[in-house]
Amino acid sequence: MEFTFQVLNNTRGIFKKIIENNSLEDLNKVPKGFNNNIIWNIAHAVVSEQLLAYKLSGLESSLSDEMINKYRKDSKPNGDVSQVEVDEIKGLLHSNLEKTQEDYYNDVFQDYNAYTVSTTGNTLNNIDEALQFIAIHEGLHYGYVLALLKALKG
Repeated sequence: MEFTFQVLNNTRGIFKKIIENNSLEDLNKVPKGFNNNIIWNIAHAVVSEQLLAYKLSGLESSLSDEMINKYRKDSKPNGDVSQVEVDEIKGLLHSNLEKTQEDYYNDVFQDYNAYTVSTTGNTLNNIDEALQFIAIHEGLHYGYVLALLKALKG
């Protein structure tokens, strides 16, 4: 699982740089033809990791219900995100993943409620499968962020 965590850490590092290298306006902008923005995609990755790893394991997420509801599957941006919230999302990129990694190696994830993901149709049966899918999911959203950047910057 070390490689999966390495991929996740690298993707989160890329997300962090994207946040740091773009204006609040660009992070919030929904280009024509798109239904969400850069910051939504990054926050969605953070929220999805918590839901797929912790909630489906019957454990508490470290995120607020408000944040989960704002960025979970089938949500979309509802107004601009403040700089304070962007900074919170940026901070969660690595802190939450470090906690997940620590909990994984401390065998915190004992139970898992099987879940079939809508994007690929695969059923996640345990934390190992969930973490592997989380890496794929974050890669999908990284690709979407790249498309958003191209639409914004031309």
